[in-house]
This record gives sequence, C-alpha cells and structure tokens, in this order.
Amino acid sequence: MEMAGFEGIEIGPAVDTFGGAAGEKNARAFDVFGYAFLGRKPG
Repeated sequence: MEMAGFEGIEIGPAVDTFGGAAGEKNARAFDVFGYAFLGRKPG
C-alpha cells in the first residue's frame, strides 16, 4: 500500500471470514483469516 502512495496505514485484527462457508475446513487447515486495511492517499 505504501508503494501505491498510501500513508497512515493500519491493519485491523484477524476476522473469521470463512465461518459457515463451504471452504471453512480448508481455511482452518491453513489458518486463513481476513484483515481490514485503512490508509489515506494524500490529495
């Protein structure tokens, strides 16, 4: 994100995005989680 010009980058906590999904078992096997990103691109 920094290379794309964003500043003040923050990464949120891990979120279970596969709970109840068909691929949940595979996601658990590989510790797959989703993360929210926040950044500001100066104007």
